[in-house]
Amino acid sequence: MRPTFVCGALLLLLSLQDAPAQEKRSWLGRLFHPFSSSSEHIPKYKDPKIRGLVLTVELPSEPVKLSEVRQLPVRVVLTNRAERAVELFFPTDQRIEILLRDYSGRVVTRWSDNRAFAEQTGTLLINPGEHVEYSGTIATRELVPGKVFAVEATVPAYPELDAQRKSIAAQ
Repeated sequence: MRPTFVCGALLLLLSLQDAPAQEKRSWLGRLFHPFSSSSEHIPKYKDPKIRGLVLTVELPSEPVKLSEVRQLPVRVVLTNRAERAVELFFPTDQRIEILLRDYSGRVVTRWSDNRAFAEQTGTLLINPGEHVEYSGTIATRELVPGKVFAVEATVPAYPELDAQRKSIAAQ
């Protein structure tokens, strides 16, 4: 009776643990790996200063209707999943770059093309568990209906920080 009660209590305790919002874990996964964290999904960068950072790209719902959308809103989120603060240094005011690639992988729109960035250095500090969001829009005039396209985001000062999101264009 006692081992059953202890085992049941342990299962209940493990199922009540909160997993990170972006990580979906089943109760069986939590049972066999109760102390694993989302750190196993963090990219391994060569630059030790940016370890723990994760860049994601968010787009509106699919499919993107080209007849209704001339400018595609893009949200880029830089999250610190490390247990320490990360400080980033930038040579200019530009923090992100957004590229729109067509079905063949060719860059059809570059977000920074019609923008001017001051040659002013800057610093960004992201504490553990915090994130920074950037929003931008990119022109969809070069996209072909019925074809897949990709939106790629990078941090120009740290080329290893990049993310890509694919979607499909509809008429």
